[in-house]
Amino acid sequence: MSTPALGLRLSPLRLWLLAARPKTLPASLAPVLVGTAPALGAGHFDALAFVMALLGALFIQVGTNLSNDYSDARRGADSEDRLGPLRVTAGGLLPPASVLRATYLAFALAVACGVYLIIHAGWVLLAVGAASILAGVLYTGGPRPYGYEGLGELFVFLFFGLVAVVGSWYVQVQRLPAGPFLLAVPVGLLATAILVVNNLRDIESDARVGKRTLAVRMGVARTRLLYALCLAAAYVMLPVIWGAGVLDGYVLLPLLTAPLALRVLSVVSHRRDGPSLNGALAGTAQLQLLFCLLLAAGAIASGGIGA
Repeated sequence: MSTPALGLRLSPLRLWLLAARPKTLPASLAPVLVGTAPALGAGHFDALAFVMALLGALFIQVGTNLSNDYSDARRGADSEDRLGPLRVTAGGLLPPASVLRATYLAFALAVACGVYLIIHAGWVLLAVGAASILAGVLYTGGPRPYGYEGLGELFVFLFFGLVAVVGSWYVQVQRLPAGPFLLAVPVGLLATAILVVNNLRDIESDARVGKRTLAVRMGVARTRLLYALCLAAAYVMLPVIWGAGVLDGYVLLPLLTAPLALRVLSVVSHRRDGPSLNGALAGTAQLQLLFCLLLAAGAIASGGIGA
């Protein structure tokens, strides 16, 4: 196994960036933008609360990535034949104890951001933050990780969609109308699509190590169908949100991303090699970010959602 030698050619900073998986971070930041935008459009915006929510989401994502890297290595789930990016713990690039300490540090920084949000918006944010951190740790950690039981997609939809978007709205306004919940649905669906293509890529290697993801349970054809349904439903939600009177026609701006969605869907539907699916994974993350940026812009242009 040659990966430890690779570590000798990387600076400590590059190693920790590799461990944090920066390409996954837009999935945690995009929901904060979508949740904040309708408050901003309606004239309700606290810049410090926004920054704390953004940083809190970022640190939770980094902590989750580090925790998963550590836990997967400990369970032997990151085998040499996996097609995804190199993992630092299993690859021998960083000591497991160092990765675990960095996990604690990332979550501690998230808690520090959460303290301000609790003071600003109330104790309900304590439950939101604690549940988000717990969900990140238990994805691959704990005695029965839900990521190994086919529940990862459900939790991603909940925490990268409903919890993140509605929570970001709540820290600005401290009210819970229906509109933010509707906006959260397409965000959660696209975040789920990222995990679906990730698990599609890893079906064979996950099955060999006993990791029973939803893709392993469903098989290739049904996983591809699930991916297509996640993308399609995200776009269908746009006219639903408009028709419900939550926002005006500017909510349709994310339709401009449809060509990108069709390109990544074509790859996922027809290719099985690692490089192609890694490209589709990156493309899906790009799609979610662009979709959410346009959705946020549409929310602001529409005058936001009344509190």
